[in-house]
Amino acid sequence: MIQQEVHALMPELEERKIVSIVRGVCSKDMKEAAEAVYRGGIRFLEVTFDMASEENSRDTLRSITRLREHFGGRMHIGAGTVLTPEQVVLAAKAGAEFIISPDMDVAVIQKTKELGLLSMPGALTPSEVKTAWMAGADIVKIFPASLLGPAYVKALKAPLSPVKLAAVGGVGVENIRTYLDAGYDGFGIGGNLINRERVERHAWDELTCIAQAYADAIH
Repeated sequence: MIQQEVHALMPELEERKIVSIVRGVCSKDMKEAAEAVYRGGIRFLEVTFDMASEENSRDTLRSITRLREHFGGRMHIGAGTVLTPEQVVLAAKAGAEFIISPDMDVAVIQKTKELGLLSMPGALTPSEVKTAWMAGADIVKIFPASLLGPAYVKALKAPLSPVKLAAVGGVGVENIRTYLDAGYDGFGIGGNLINRERVERHAWDELTCIAQAYADAIH
């Protein structure tokens, strides 16, 4: 059943293109923040592992579980900053549908695919991108994308055209279309969308408007 869900996940990600990255938001505020971007048209949300303490890591898993239960399939929930195969297992048990990492770790990719989840590891060089793809990654995250600019994806796509690539880091409403036109297949949007300051203000309508702006810029 999990594998069937993932087979349907990649086409939807290619269509929607945007993953909202949530970092440093406690589980009690997570539902409102997720609902706000959902109203703006975002359908994928990554809850990043907070490794500051064991309790923070558990709170990450609580957030994933609660969001999966709350949305009931209306929004796809995944885990981010996943660094070890053990974290993949914990995230899967919590209900994560996809696994995102800042780096390229073959063991993490293989465990992700073994559990039937969508894999999005981070990479920067052509060798890392190819290694991640050959290990089974569904889409490879170029991070940090802003340091290399939109033109970098054109250079990568020339020899590695089958590889799906997502830009993460420094992509805003004002430049996301440029990255899309350059050849990126998806995007991870972090602090430019959901950040601690907006959450602490309970600026839910503001979040919805920004999410809508991103969705409009894409489509």
